[in-house]
Amino acid sequence: MTWKIAPKTGEILKKGSDGSGIDRDEALYLMALPLRSKDTYALMEAADTLSRETFGNKGENHFHIGLNVAPCPLNCSFCSLTVKAGIFKESIDFSDDQILEWARYGESRKADSLNLMTTGNFPMERLLHVGRLLRDNVDVPLVANTRDITHEEGEALLEAGFVGAYHAVRLGEGRDTPLKRDKRIETIKVLKDVGLRWMNCVEPVGPEHEAEEIVDLMFLARDYGATYSGVMRRVNFPGSPMEKYGMITEREMARMVAVSRLVMGTVPKAHCTHEPNALSLIAGGNLLFPEVGSSPRDGEADTGKGRGNTVENCAGIHLETGWDPTVKSNCFA
Repeated sequence: MTWKIAPKTGEILKKGSDGSGIDRDEALYLMALPLRSKDTYALMEAADTLSRETFGNKGENHFHIGLNVAPCPLNCSFCSLTVKAGIFKESIDFSDDQILEWARYGESRKADSLNLMTTGNFPMERLLHVGRLLRDNVDVPLVANTRDITHEEGEALLEAGFVGAYHAVRLGEGRDTPLKRDKRIETIKVLKDVGLRWMNCVEPVGPEHEAEEIVDLMFLARDYGATYSGVMRRVNFPGSPMEKYGMITEREMARMVAVSRLVMGTVPKAHCTHEPNALSLIAGGNLLFPEVGSSPRDGEADTGKGRGNTVENCAGIHLETGWDPTVKSNCFA
């Protein structure tokens, strides 16, 4: 038995391992490596080593808090929080007390940030109020995860205590969503202009997505300087219109996490995977998202009682894969 890998694979991995990044054709080549091949395991090792050296072995836990449940009129096909999904008939805005309880739990468990997610029609003033509430009561960086915004709204988020915002050009944007790619990119520019850190992920990946579309979003993250990027697979909620396509496996996601990591080079401060899994944490990933409140992947109003993982469980996954979740985050230095 030989343990040699293809010379072309070796050349690409040697180039990517020093953090200088790889080009589009090289990324597409790596995306096509057979999952069970030695080349793929070499790819994962190269990405893992790059991340551990670049991130100082820090395991990141960014605590997702979904602020509201609502039948959202945007009707993105992959989301359970929509009118068309028909899962949630009534709107629920979680109370200040509940949100503060979740935030204090995250703080007590050393979460690296609080990622506050809203549906597309959530009032901006309410989000700003929650930001001010948490800014004044917990000592954890705040990240907004909301709709497209203007410069004025970006500045208001900064004033309310937010230091970053998660925003993604989704796979199938304009096809599986009613939103336009250009508008999503304009919001990324707004975040950069006003001084909010831009957080990103290539998502939500399904078997129907071509490698070219996936790789395109990896390079978007690199070109616009994402604080973190990575890969999230689509999770099909019961009755989802995307169920007919199935889901990619965690193994497939780990290969994509590794490719994305080599694409990003020295640009990011962390590299994410979702939902939490161990395999991606030995393939270049180091950032997990524990979750409470609403989630576009769940039929439970509070995903903490459904699919959502706890901060403790995510810290355990980090420890099992050799990451240290206790040291200070690299994302907010």
